[in-house]
Amino acid sequence: MAVPLLLTLTTGTLFQFAALSDRASDFIWLLELHKGKFGPINLEFAYPFFNALGLLTLLITGFLMWWQTPKRKKTQ
Repeated sequence: MAVPLLLTLTTGTLFQFAALSDRASDFIWLLELHKGKFGPINLEFAYPFFNALGLLTLLITGFLMWWQTPKRKKTQ
């Protein structure tokens, strides 16, 4: 579930660095990966849903892990 999020984060950051160094035209392929286009496989229509599903899964499981932690007793 975290792979689409990590790929989006990495490609978006790297493309911004390329754009800041005025080399964005050399790294258009990063923008294509960022959008979900993997060569002949085009997931542009579903990629935002994969990201949302991954984010919601991470949020829910993180909350459940936090909720199930044992409560500490206050010492006096």
